[in-house]
Amino acid sequence: MTEHTITRPHNLYIHVPFCASKCAYCAFHSVVCKPDWNAYSAQIISDIKYWSGRLGRCAVPTIFFGGGTPSLMPTDVFARIMDAARETFDILPDAEITIESNPGTLCAARLREFMDAGVNRLSVGVQSFDDNELKFLGRTHSANDAIKLIKIAQDFGLNTSGDFIYGLPGQSVASVEKTCRGILDLGLRHVSLYELLIEPGTPLAMRGVQKIDDDTAAAMYEKIDEILAPALPRYEVSNYARAGFECHHNQNIWAGEPYIGIGESAAGRVLIDSQWFETKIINNKLNIKPLSNHDRAVEKIITGLRTMCGVELTPDVRAAINWDFVHANPNKFIVDDTHIHIGRSSVLFLDRLLIDLVA
Repeated sequence: MTEHTITRPHNLYIHVPFCASKCAYCAFHSVVCKPDWNAYSAQIISDIKYWSGRLGRCAVPTIFFGGGTPSLMPTDVFARIMDAARETFDILPDAEITIESNPGTLCAARLREFMDAGVNRLSVGVQSFDDNELKFLGRTHSANDAIKLIKIAQDFGLNTSGDFIYGLPGQSVASVEKTCRGILDLGLRHVSLYELLIEPGTPLAMRGVQKIDDDTAAAMYEKIDEILAPALPRYEVSNYARAGFECHHNQNIWAGEPYIGIGESAAGRVLIDSQWFETKIINNKLNIKPLSNHDRAVEKIITGLRTMCGVELTPDVRAAINWDFVHANPNKFIVDDTHIHIGRSSVLFLDRLLIDLVA
């Protein structure tokens, strides 16, 4: 890949792989260790400078620190990384800067330091308001710990989101409804609710835990929408937000905008002179390969159909869609002049529909 200068904005994802402990369901790249934060930040800053050299001083509308547990990071290390990003990219004045966190890793003073260094959005891994469910999931915090952190963030006026997991073995629809009522009582303006998946190699899988049946999962999904949507409309399959509080980083990615992935296991989609490249960091080595317009269009269809706004029917997307399948299933898709959407009744079967939808 040769050196180019472009003006197309790129979002920035920075992976922080370190955790205090491994959750029972987690299949993401994370390690439990005492991190060498100086070495970590040096690598991240080196990668930031590398991409600045490739992309020029491009605009950055969002930065997302994901993990792992980014809130374990010393605040001076975070500030150092942010300073490097500001020096090499054009971080937009209204850029959304998110950090993921776990309860028990942040006190008010540390949270304020993160905010002083640029954080304006906090994502809290609550997962459940039930301590027994948290124990099953391998979480080391209590429900009260999570509520305390959220209230501290809210008192600071920080844009705050909560992540939750439903579909635990033995969990009832009534329990999921109670979780949703708790979300509303807490005043969260953005939440993500993910069905528990039993991924191979995770502690839950090794214990022989089985996924709940599809009918129960569907009933839970419908209950979540019934309780949350009046106050927090669903804008993606698993995400709900009050208007104006959607996660802009994720929205940009789902819409097919370019993004740089930095940090071990981080993936990216960068755009240089109309050529898309898929990137991934494996064992601290950057792997880059070109993507065909068709392959990139398929990715945009996969992510965009998960959203309420759907997929923009750009020429590449139109060419990638199997229109015979769409016309043969008018009840499953909504097509207008500019977008294609998934029908509400088909959301739970999206993965299956995608197999036949792309040409």
